[in-house]
Amino acid sequence: MKQVLMAAAAGLALTLGACATATPYQPVGATSVRGGYAEERISGDRWRVTFSGNSVTSRDTVEMYLLYRAAELSLQNGFDCFEAQNRATDRDTRYVGSPDPFWSGSAWGPYWRPYWRFSARGAWSRWDPYWGDDWDVREVTRYEASAEVVMRHGCAADDRYAFRAQEVIDNLGPRVVRPGQPDGRM
Repeated sequence: MKQVLMAAAAGLALTLGACATATPYQPVGATSVRGGYAEERISGDRWRVTFSGNSVTSRDTVEMYLLYRAAELSLQNGFDCFEAQNRATDRDTRYVGSPDPFWSGSAWGPYWRPYWRFSARGAWSRWDPYWGDDWDVREVTRYEASAEVVMRHGCAADDRYAFRAQEVIDNLGPRVVRPGQPDGRM
């Protein structure tokens, strides 16, 4: 019995740990952590690149990983310069409600709870007219960045929209977190 409880506790800890981990730099579906990069070749020197993060991944990280992937693809395909056209970052915000396990149930419930009422237009009703007094509501936001990447040989000195792929790798590389790194991520 003790071994079963320890195994269940370990499984719960792993599950909760995965939920509280920002998306590392990885292909989509590579680990149990939601999100990652994906790309699609449009033509010889043109790609569509996306990076999606989970609810713990910041917008800055999502946009940085998109540029890093574009730089990697450029070098892998023999190009040393790229331009990210039609860049966009989408924000998906949802509100998730779940019953509060300590206060849910009937007015007398499994545990005692305070019960407030208020008067609106002469009638008495519950304290929270939208969710009730036994719901926990939280905001969940996820970001996804996308761009059409045009790769080139050589960058013009005055081209302010072009990125030198090796410079992007060198500058952003130390901030890129991959799966299995010792900072607590998968």
